[in-house]
Amino acid sequence: MSDTARIEQDIQAARARLEGTVNELAYRAQPQVIAQRQVQGLRLRLAAATHTEDGELRIERIGAVVAAAVVVVVAVGFLRRRR
Repeated sequence: MSDTARIEQDIQAARARLEGTVNELAYRAQPQVIAQRQVQGLRLRLAAATHTEDGELRIERIGAVVAAAVVVVVAVGFLRRRR
């Protein structure tokens, strides 16, 4: 194989790799794909925050969040009543 043929083959291989990279980047930059990744990340973080590694519910954390939500709702109710 001549040097020219080898260089052309290398160029074609580089073009194919670049095309794959550009297509992957274009796919990842789509708004729907970005939103799906964000939702999946949020679900994973929520699961990690509310479940132990064994899959058990972390009742103390869930209870704290529920209690905080109740306090906020009651406070908003009192503030609206005062007006």
